[in-house]
Amino acid sequence: MTVNAAAVGKEYPAVTYEVGHEKIREYANAVGEENPVHHDRTAAEAAGFRSTVAPPMFTVVYSSPAVGPAVTDPEVGINLMMMVHGSQEFIWGEPVCAGDSITTTCKVKEIFEKDGKGFYVFESVSTNQDGAEVVRGVWTNIVRGV
Repeated sequence: MTVNAAAVGKEYPAVTYEVGHEKIREYANAVGEENPVHHDRTAAEAAGFRSTVAPPMFTVVYSSPAVGPAVTDPEVGINLMMMVHGSQEFIWGEPVCAGDSITTTCKVKEIFEKDGKGFYVFESVSTNQDGAEVVRGVWTNIVRGV
């Protein structure tokens, strides 16, 4: 079995996520983030943020709904039963705060085979309601036994 690189360049519909104060607080609690800017609006504003600020890896909450359809797209052809997480790389821009509306797009950046494994690389770009880029992500999944 070999990988099918025909899906490289394919883009998926944008997904918009409305960031809420409670979701930021819940996420911060789940990951053990104790900085008050992630829990308290007043502390966040005193630190110079527009509102409660999301921890950086909150990006997974608002960008995964855009990346998921790419990963499960039959045209991409990932065998989910043989897939393992390869890596994630992020470049952060404008901080994400409660009240933001984040829109994420995703595309297939690269598909290749190496050492009997398939590498499926996706790129996501998330922007806020003002058009400012908040994060650019590269998501790599590896499929064993290709």
